Amino acid sequence: MLKKVLIISFSNLAKDPRVNRQIRFLSKHYQVITAGTGEPGVKDVEYIQCGNPLGLYDMAQAVVLLPLKKYEKFYWGLNHMRSLYQKLSHLRPDVIVANDIESLPLTLRLADSARVILDAHEYAPRQFEDIWLWRFFYQSFKEYLCREYIPRVDGMMTVCHGIAKEYEKKFRVKPVVITNAPQYKDIKPHPTDPNRIRMIYHGNANPSRKIENMIYMMDYLDNRFQLDLLLVTAPRGKQYMNKLRKIAQTRSRVRILPPVPMQELVQFSSQYDIGLYLLEPTTFNSRYALPNKFFEFIQARLAVAIGPSPEMNQPCRPHSDRQ
Repeated sequence: MLKKVLIISFSNLAKDPRVNRQIRFLSKHYQVITAGTGEPGVKDVEYIQCGNPLGLYDMAQAVVLLPLKKYEKFYWGLNHMRSLYQKLSHLRPDVIVANDIESLPLTLRLADSARVILDAHEYAPRQFEDIWLWRFFYQSFKEYLCREYIPRVDGMMTVCHGIAKEYEKKFRVKPVVITNAPQYKDIKPHPTDPNRIRMIYHGNANPSRKIENMIYMMDYLDNRFQLDLLLVTAPRGKQYMNKLRKIAQTRSRVRILPPVPMQELVQFSSQYDIGLYLLEPTTFNSRYALPNKFFEFIQARLAVAIGPSPEMNQPCRPHSDRQ
């Protein structure tokens, strides 16, 4: 009988690349049950809807309880936490994978005799540190969750060495590094036309990423270069997306195109010459970013143009060698 693995992530499981790869890999070997805000789209994988994180009632609770450091009362008072616990408490899995720190207290309460693995993704206590409201209300809450719950897990992973070292430094754990590399695609690089060099960037229209810098960069390149941006509107990014459209409209060699499905992204990108990502280090996580798109550029057989991001500069070298 196959062992049962429960995967919890407060995200759309079909559109979250890291979690979707996690589901696809584990479903080949185990009975997988998933909980998220959108179905994973993977055959023979059970899905349980986890509800809408942080609705209006929950946000009101945050304003009242988080400044008072009533962290447990806030967490277990969240509507989707109470609802999801009721939906999952009968499952009795052998292993539970908690994605991001927000799902870890719930996971540990569900665990009973199950092994618990935390996929921390980014460094949670500094996730949106460039937003003062987040720092005021949520930063100490995230620090509390890490301090209180990470020591209880059976295993932990994250996306790169810089973030792993910070968790080790602050919380005395040693996460395994599993990068955001996609599945292998058998793609041959195409010849580049020296008179028409096509560049691509794809990702969320998140204002913290300062995507406008890549558009402004085009003012300094000659007419051979073209840039296409495939942007997904982030939850707090509708106004920012409109700003990017206005900036791009004044530049004939820049286009904003509709996003393509995640599973088709590498093949679509292979028609370009350069994958571009200039990421200003506005936060700790942006400084140490080693994102899906970096590996998708490589998988599409593109040249990669990046800024001075330490993890993307040397993603495969052990972190201790970069001092």
